Amino acid sequence: MIPHFSDFSANERTYLAWIRTAISLMGFGFLIERFDVFLVYTTRGAVLGNGLHMRASEWLGLGMILLGAVLILLATRSFYRNCRLIQSETEASYRGSAVERVLTALLVALALFLVLYVGYQLTSLQ
Repeated sequence: MIPHFSDFSANERTYLAWIRTAISLMGFGFLIERFDVFLVYTTRGAVLGNGLHMRASEWLGLGMILLGAVLILLATRSFYRNCRLIQSETEASYRGSAVERVLTALLVALALFLVLYVGYQLTSLQ
């Protein structure tokens, strides 16, 4: 029997959830990066005026892909740190990291930007 097996498996499940989240974030970033192709298709190739910022979706998508890659690195670091803490005989208190709070703030800001951006795009098409 492996000592602390349930703790190790819970740590691994958490790690895999972070990896799934990062992959979803990168996939969504790719989708947003290609949003301008969708807009051109829906307007039947017409030149879009009124200052539409087609490049914004490309930069936002690239940013989300990079954020997903950084999230994988941070999740891996956290996974190994938790493995060491589980194996150690000393007691340690759980603390949330500032990285988690920063990532949460970034995702909320990203969601707000997407709402504003897509709303602007849709009102400009009319």
